[in-house]
Amino acid sequence: MAIRVFIYDDSNERRDSLKALINLNDNLKFSGEAPSCKNVLTDMEAYHPDVVLMDINMPEVDGIEGLKLIKTTYPEIKVLMQTAYDDSEKIFTSIRSGASGYILKNDKSQRILQAIEEVYEGGAVMNPAIAQKVLDYFKPGEKKSPLSPKENEVLALLAEGLSYKMVADKLAVSYTTINTHTKHIYEKLHISSLGEAIAYYYKNLN
Repeated sequence: MAIRVFIYDDSNERRDSLKALINLNDNLKFSGEAPSCKNVLTDMEAYHPDVVLMDINMPEVDGIEGLKLIKTTYPEIKVLMQTAYDDSEKIFTSIRSGASGYILKNDKSQRILQAIEEVYEGGAVMNPAIAQKVLDYFKPGEKKSPLSPKENEVLALLAEGLSYKMVADKLAVSYTTINTHTKHIYEKLHISSLGEAIAYYYKNLN
């Protein structure tokens, strides 16, 4: 029996391309499509696919929200995430939310078909570059930071007691740049003060 595949993607061209790819394969059957996850539960109820090819970045309701809704209501449906970027944060959010795999949009057609079949059979699929990120993330003994290398550098200097201006002089950038980096640090660490940032640094990164 053919594997029923539903496609979520906000690009008409991409949906048409995937639909054509699925229809050329005897093991797969195109079951439906949508440009966002706005009606995801209605879609699943109407078409009840075996595998969902899920774009991450879509308007209104994105792929990660769609994934969570599907896995909460229809846990038996396999969801294969697809994106143009190997964004670490979204990879881990997708995995934690129940995704069966994660591929990049520029993966070869054969690889996409293979990934659909593998997740249907219960396998976990990842593009090699993404798999490496996951392995790196879970390597023992390494302290992980959600910050970029530059943000880590700024936080380390602030933790040494340097002022914004001193950090800016040391890194040969403007005060505004350091201020921007610090705002990003606060957002990523979900904190609101320099004291909290420095405490985080000494607890988790030093």
